[in-house]
Amino acid sequence: MEKRTILTTSTRGLLEDSFPYRLYQKAKRLGNWNPADIDFTQDQKDWKSMTVEQREDILRLISQFQAGEEAVTLDLLPLIMAIAKEGRLEEEMFLTTFLYEEAKHTEFFRLILNALGERGDLSHFHTETYQKIFYEILPTTMARLMTDQSPEAIAEASVVYNMFVEGVLAETGYFSFYNALETAGIMPGLLEGIGNLKRDESRHIGYGTFLLQRSICEHPHLFDFVAAKMGELTPLAIRLNQEGIAGRKVSAFGGNPDDIMNFTLKQLSVRMEILARAKGKKIEEIYSYSDSELGV
Repeated sequence: MEKRTILTTSTRGLLEDSFPYRLYQKAKRLGNWNPADIDFTQDQKDWKSMTVEQREDILRLISQFQAGEEAVTLDLLPLIMAIAKEGRLEEEMFLTTFLYEEAKHTEFFRLILNALGERGDLSHFHTETYQKIFYEILPTTMARLMTDQSPEAIAEASVVYNMFVEGVLAETGYFSFYNALETAGIMPGLLEGIGNLKRDESRHIGYGTFLLQRSICEHPHLFDFVAAKMGELTPLAIRLNQEGIAGRKVSAFGGNPDDIMNFTLKQLSVRMEILARAKGKKIEEIYSYSDSELGV
């Protein structure tokens, strides 16, 4: 066993100006909302006045988020262990808040379901494509880190988890919630929680962007690897949207389903544009990125 090096009592100390440490500080300031404090009284009233089709659309979204948040809570630990094994202290410090927040997100969606009286089995909303992503690709990719901490394995994990699941699918889900409920002026408790989740996830995606940019800076060949992986995942995002739209020209709330698909395609493009900025950068530049440069 290698002799441990304690960083915080060395001349190095903590890298207080680094992006991961600043994310950690931001998480402490902004991430302490409590799902149990959200009032769902108006949501319960709104739920009773919605049409069957409207309730189905929202239940599909909630059930997919509920299972997704449970999955990412369960699957994050191998990444934390891989980062800890590399001795990247400030990154691990942030990741402790990351896991805590994923647990709260899992709690939040269960609380809204309970408040609405929806305690039945909602797994029928987990389509074949959804199951491919959350039942197979995500857990397999993350579990690989238990035995393989290669740059390729870590990059693949961050692409699947941060860039795709959070940066594309979850962001599309938030857009869908706002597109339906904010326009209709209903379900304020659900929207309050979604707003909190969105802020949390911006930090998670920001860290994933940093992690991949750092990895690409250290191992330039990884950019093509990351681009190829995103290319593999893109059809799944498109298909998941198509399953939710189910051929309709107008959503249950009167919206245009094309808006959702266009948002997804935009997110896929934006993620790769941001990652491309790492090419040719020095590692010092990656660590000193501002929050806005990484979308936080």
